[in-house]
Parts: sequence; C-alpha cells; structure tokens
Amino acid sequence: MTKQVNFGDEMVTPEEKTRRVSQVFSSVARRYDVMNDLMSGGLHRLWKDRFVARVKPRPGERILDMAGGTGDVAFRIAKHDSQVTVSDINADMLEVGRARAEARGLTNLTWKIQNAEKLSFADRSFDAYTIVFGIRNVTDIPAALREAHRVLKRGGRFYCMEFSSSDWPGFSGLYDAWASNVIPRIGKAIANDEESYRYLVASIRRFPRPNAFKTIIADAGFSRAAAEPMLGGLVTIHSGWKT
Repeated sequence: MTKQVNFGDEMVTPEEKTRRVSQVFSSVARRYDVMNDLMSGGLHRLWKDRFVARVKPRPGERILDMAGGTGDVAFRIAKHDSQVTVSDINADMLEVGRARAEARGLTNLTWKIQNAEKLSFADRSFDAYTIVFGIRNVTDIPAALREAHRVLKRGGRFYCMEFSSSDWPGFSGLYDAWASNVIPRIGKAIANDEESYRYLVASIRRFPRPNAFKTIIADAGFSRAAAEPMLGGLVTIHSGWKT
C-alpha cells in the first residue's frame, strides 16, 4: 500500500504533498510578507527579532537559513556579519528574497534551491541552522531534522520557530475559529488565493505540540532541546545542539 501523508486535512502521497506545497508557496510568494503582517497583526516581526536574538549569530559564522524564502530572517542574521545561506525548495519564494536583498543593498547572502530532506551541502558545513515557519510544510520532518544535524558542525546550533496549537484555556478555541474563518478570507482578498491559506491553517493545526516535537528533535541527534511558548503556545521556539 502506498504511504499516505497529510496535506492539510487530506491524505495524499508524499510526492503529491511536496508538489502541492510547492504550488501553495508559488501562489502566495509575491504577497507572502503582506499576508504575514495581516495574519499576525505585525507580531511576526517581533517574533523574528526575538528568534534571531536567541540564535546569537556571530561575525564570520556560517548559518543556513532553511525555508528562508523571502529573506525576513536572513536579513536580520546578516546584520551580525554572519555568512548566511538562504535555502528554500521554492524558486519563486527565493526570487522574492533576492529582489528584496538587492533593494536593501545586501550582498553577504547566498541563495540556494534546496530540499530540506536532501541537502546538497557537505557534512559539518554550518555553525547554525535556522528554520522559521517552514518545518511543518516539510513532507518528511524527521528526515529534514537528520539532514540539519548532518550539515552542522559538532556543537552546531539548531533553531526552529513554528506555529503550534495553543493549550491556553479558551484561547485555543477562539484562535482556531479566527484562523479557520478569517485567514482564508484575508488570503482571498489580498492574495486572491483562499485555498492556499486554508491549507496553511490546517498545517498549523496538525503540527505536533511542543513536547512531541522536542522528542522528534532529540531523535535526530540533538541535545538539550527546549521549547519557549509565545502568545500562549501559538508560536514556539525549539533549539538543540549537535552532539
């Protein structure tokens, strides 16, 4: 029997999920950052600032920003004079990022089309690996985490920020109702794409809770994995060190 995985609320083959996720991000690439502002009320900017502060990038470090798409996180890291490689499976997202970098006069960034599950980089290539709002869209999350572990130097740092369902009493139901009903409508109005945003909402709902995800990170070989809830558990930061 062919293996099935979730694509939102549907069950599809892994190959079909990878193809359809790529279609989603090609569709939303040009309006992705505007949609992030509308969906989070601008809070995603503060979350990313806090995230990069936790990464503590250092001058000269080699950092891989996976699923880096439009460059939001990479631009923040580059301010610390780190050597940032921005990678994404979706060429349209990377094209938006390159254009934004050029407009800002940023030249210390490298852009690479990469599948997180099968990176082309050599073992022990990077001091740190970051992935923000991207891991839940990966078809085989454990494979992506093993690849992250492989390309990090010994003692290298892994940081992931991702949406997760909230466990706060009362808040979870309110957020789920808002996300299910409002976000797709915003997507239709701003990006002319309601269905892609329905998928994105469903992908958040299906992503593992923080403690479950910490276990998956540890199974990939990382030590001292930790979770930091933000906005009642809606956003979490996970970190680990390569053993």
